Order: sequence, then C-alpha cells, then structure tokens
Amino acid sequence: MTAPLMTLSTSHVLLIPSYNPGDLIVNTVQEALAQWQPVWVVCDGSTDGSTEILQKMCEDIPNLRVIVMPFNQGKGAAVMEGLRQALESGFTHALTMDADRQHPACLIPQFMNISTDNPDSMILGKPVFDDSAPQLRVQGRKISNFLANLDTLWMGIGDSLYGFRVYPIAPLLHIMQQHRFMRRFDFDIEAAVRLCWKNIRPINVDAPVKYLNADEGGVSHFNYWSDNALLTWMHVRLIVGFIVRLPLLLWRKLNS
Repeated sequence: MTAPLMTLSTSHVLLIPSYNPGDLIVNTVQEALAQWQPVWVVCDGSTDGSTEILQKMCEDIPNLRVIVMPFNQGKGAAVMEGLRQALESGFTHALTMDADRQHPACLIPQFMNISTDNPDSMILGKPVFDDSAPQLRVQGRKISNFLANLDTLWMGIGDSLYGFRVYPIAPLLHIMQQHRFMRRFDFDIEAAVRLCWKNIRPINVDAPVKYLNADEGGVSHFNYWSDNALLTWMHVRLIVGFIVRLPLLLWRKLNS
C-alpha cells in the first residue's frame, strides 16, 4: 500500500484523532494522503486492531505517522498530543479531521490554502448536512452555536461542533496547557471560544458532512448522558469566562 507522491508541507500537518474507528480508518487515511502530506493519526487507546493496521501502513508510507496513546483519554487529549509533537517538529498549523469519513477530504487543500493566506486565523468548517444527518443533532447543535457566539460576543463562529478545522498550533496548545479541561468531547467548542478570546478570528468555510449508518461502518462514541453533562459544565465555565472578559470583548467590538 503506497500513497501518491506530492510536495510535503513543512508548515501544515493533518491530524486525525482516532478511537476504535473500525475499518473506516483505512479509507479515511488513504483519502487524506491523496490530498495532503504529512498525515498524522493519533490512536487514542484503540482496542479494535486499527492501531496495528495503521502501523503496518506506515511501513510503506513515509509521510504517514502514527502516534499511540497508552489508553483512551479523549479527543481533546489526542489532539493535544498531536499538537505538542507537531510544534516540536516545526509545524505552525494543524488541520483536524475525524477518523470516520464524515469530513470531506477533498476540501483539505482548500482549507490549508486559506490558512496559509490567513495564518493568524482559525479556519472553521461550517457543516452542510444531507439527508443522512439525524435531525436531533442538526437541531441540537443550534444551542451550542448560540452559546458559543454569545460567549465571544458574536465574533463569527459559524459552527461550534464541526471538527474539520485548521488551527494555529502555538496559541491553541498554550491554551490547552493552561487548563485541565478540553480533553474530551468538549474540545471543539471550547477551542473555538477560547481562541476567539485570544483574538484568533474565525474564517468559516462550508463543508459537507455525511453521517454513515451501521451498515456503512459508521461508529459513534457519543454517550448521551455523560457527554451532555460534560457539555453543560463546559458551557457554565465559558459563560463565567465570558462575564469576566466582557469589558475586553466590548472594547474589541467597538474598535473593530
């Protein structure tokens, strides 16, 4: 198994946090490699054999790297470890995408190019849903989107939950190292809000999202009760942080 030859980026790395993704991870990685290199996969304590499959792929693909977490710590923790190693390797930006083929690999170059032209911004995917999207998720995310925009005084977060994004590594890693939160499902929302607080402005780009059913290999690790409790606590933290920062945010708003 090989990947197509292409120019290797020295500034932008593609990070894929992965936890028990099943067979979908192979196609996800192949599609990503066809669009961008290098690609790093952070295996977050997977127990489904996908880590070993990826390590085997690395033998034939020099621009694919697999980072193995010793046990499952959550998406945010996996991304954080990838960011840490990427910064040490000299990268300045990272595009994150899910391991389950929900995100459009074909848009990777577009997102990376926008980031290259706007290095001080974060590039946020704004999901375009098709008929496969569960309406509970489509409608439910409106609450998180409203709160994220309230927390930032409407700096322009198009979608707070969509994980197909390009982040400037240094400021995001600095934020994460200052807090013990943002390690699990709360990562995407809190990353966007806290980067806005640091005046890292969002650029929103439409991106289709596809929800795969079980017959197609779709996998979801979202736990309705525990993850919603996690998100509720996160929103409480962010509201408190918003109140503390309100004078600064108002000053920025009036002077922008």
